[in-house]
Amino acid sequence: MTRYLFTSVAIIGAIALAGVAPMNAATAQTRSNVSNQPIMIGADGGERTATSFSLRGRAEVVQGDNRLRADAIQGANSAGGGIATVTASGNVYYVTPNETIRGDRAVYDVSAATIVITGDVILTQGKNVLTGGRLTYNIDTGSADMAGGSNSRIQGVFYPQGSAN
Repeated sequence: MTRYLFTSVAIIGAIALAGVAPMNAATAQTRSNVSNQPIMIGADGGERTATSFSLRGRAEVVQGDNRLRADAIQGANSAGGGIATVTASGNVYYVTPNETIRGDRAVYDVSAATIVITGDVILTQGKNVLTGGRLTYNIDTGSADMAGGSNSRIQGVFYPQGSAN
């Protein structure tokens, strides 16, 4: 499996050297710690126990300006009673002010501030697109580690600065 590590700042630097527009340079360097913000949940239906919750039908988890949406979402509580992990399946979308990530399944580790999205993963920043099979995304820093899919490759399309396309 081929793996590639990207960070918003590293991508911006590499893209700038290649003459391609930065995806969102100003916001990439001024991100807040989203993982410290409250987590809100919503769905058409669901259940909650002392140790977990289950959401179905237009299920979503919102933290700060970030939103995880899927057909179904399950969550597990930590020993302290807070949410430890969130697992989303079916038509998964993770949307931030700068990126949209689509996949088949996602696991959000709240304490590590990372979300791992698998399946046919599509990362979009503006018009720029990166695809692969597995993406590990740090919600506080915006860094992304993309691994290849079934053909062990990632693919991307990046538009030059000022491109009308």
